[in-house]
Amino acid sequence: MRRALLWLATAVAAAGVVLWWATGPQPLEEDDLSGLQPGDAARSERIFVAGGCASCHARPDADGEAALELAGGRALKTAFGTFVAPNISPHPEDGIGDWSELDFANAMLRGISPEGEHYYPAFPYTSYARMEPQDVADLFAYLRTLPPVEGRPEGHSLSFPFTLRRGIGLWKLLYLDPEPVVALGEDALPEVLRGRYLVEGPGHCGECHTPRDWLGGPDLDRWLAGGPAPEGNGTVPNITPSSEGIGSWSEGDIAYFLESGFTPDFDSVGGAMVAVQKNMAHLPAEDREAIAAYLKVVEEVE
Repeated sequence: MRRALLWLATAVAAAGVVLWWATGPQPLEEDDLSGLQPGDAARSERIFVAGGCASCHARPDADGEAALELAGGRALKTAFGTFVAPNISPHPEDGIGDWSELDFANAMLRGISPEGEHYYPAFPYTSYARMEPQDVADLFAYLRTLPPVEGRPEGHSLSFPFTLRRGIGLWKLLYLDPEPVVALGEDALPEVLRGRYLVEGPGHCGECHTPRDWLGGPDLDRWLAGGPAPEGNGTVPNITPSSEGIGSWSEGDIAYFLESGFTPDFDSVGGAMVAVQKNMAHLPAEDREAIAAYLKVVEEVE
């Protein structure tokens, strides 16, 4: 009996060690970024717009040049607590001014802070993990050209056990995957491939438009099928090409909506989508058309 208990205790301890290792941050190394070109700020302004960085990290209601002051402070209320967007201006103490390119890549692609802690997935790194490292390097270069803003927003407001960041490592094992959600054949058109990249990666459309399970992870079997709004008020629409979604919309309708904010039946964009559409309107027309082409080929979900 003692021997059995000893073996059981040993097995439990070994399992605990393995779990502790498996749920730890797994950062990128310098070699993972070797071969990249120096970050190009001009090239990445397009990714900044597609990602809607200012929508979360600018001060609430900021507009015009003020929207480029990424002081943070916007609160996102969820079932797990309230998350507050941080200052990501190039301020050396309060923002990311003293970050390296590797620090930024680890945040975007792995959800890991420079201190080696897991970020909460309110920061949509599950989508950014699908971005090209060169685009991440370019985006970092662009952010460094923006005004440094002094001051740090208040921290997140969470209750136990969500205060334990180590548990996010287990969540990442389940949901952090750099592979595309929608598999496309070798004969896929270039605009569809570009649209997939924009929607699944920097645009992080699935973060709102895909329903989530009880752990807060995206239900990829219902990709882009809509669901309850993350803030708890209202719903996010289905944007698959089904009868419950936007199946009656043409590619032109979708591209025009992203440009103008008007639906085919002359309704106008509302809610959280207002800021998203405003960003999309600044993209080149070919990017909006690519997004439309992709949304017409994803699986229909009723």
